[in-house]
Amino acid sequence: MNTQIRALFAIGLMLALAGCLGRDPAPPDTPFAPALDPTGEAVDGLTVGHRLMEAREYQLALEAYLRAAATDGLTAEVLVALGSSNLALGRLNQSEQLLRRAVELEPDWPEAWNNLGVTLMERGKTAEASQVFRKAYALDNGENDSIRDNLRLALAKLDNSIYDESDGAAFKLVRRGSSAYEIAPGTE
Repeated sequence: MNTQIRALFAIGLMLALAGCLGRDPAPPDTPFAPALDPTGEAVDGLTVGHRLMEAREYQLALEAYLRAAATDGLTAEVLVALGSSNLALGRLNQSEQLLRRAVELEPDWPEAWNNLGVTLMERGKTAEASQVFRKAYALDNGENDSIRDNLRLALAKLDNSIYDESDGAAFKLVRRGSSAYEIAPGTE
């Protein structure tokens, strides 16, 4: 009986060892995580941020844009991306400051002016927003429907000096493209 137990134990041990044959060798005896592959390529932070904005992950997009700023510098494109993510997060002061810097760097970029106008509208600066939308519309030669619609809505709100949200004329932000926003009439 003793030999039968030994034989069963030996068979069990051989089966257990056979199951280990297809596995990778044991990791080195270190408590640290494996190192990054230095030959691997990183995805552009702006691309990652734009994808996260589309997925409505605004905080993660902001972090990706900050990584892009660290690698590419504070270009107008990075500033607009940072401003747009802050706008989506409701951080209107930061958004306005970043977008103003962007239009200083790229004064002929209509989308940057449009995003600044959207931020100004959200902050209640309708008169300045309508001027910014006019500039964006002129720079774009009237080709972008979103900018035209934003200008139209800002002028309508400016003409309506007695603005009452109870009449159903509330505004909301609508994302158009990778870094442009549009103000659209909303319903409660």
